[in-house]
Amino acid sequence: MSKDETSSDRSSNGWSSSSVIRSVVMFSLFRAVYGTGILVVTYLMASGEALPPWAPWAFLVLSMVLSRRLFSWMKRTWPDLFNPTVSD
Repeated sequence: MSKDETSSDRSSNGWSSSSVIRSVVMFSLFRAVYGTGILVVTYLMASGEALPPWAPWAFLVLSMVLSRRLFSWMKRTWPDLFNPTVSD
């Protein structure tokens, strides 16, 4: 196999062929979407006057636990998104 064939094979598979890189990309996308939602909710909680001052902090702690559980559930539900099978 020539050097050109090896380079084209590697580039044709791209980032999706590496399970580690694919997992990192999927986790980053998850954190971007989930984190944006958490920031919006936390801001609304902190700027409102109906809740006690400690409520946004409690929500942030709860969201840390919830995000970990949600991401684990996503990995179990859709394993092909995180560990693709590479066909020859």
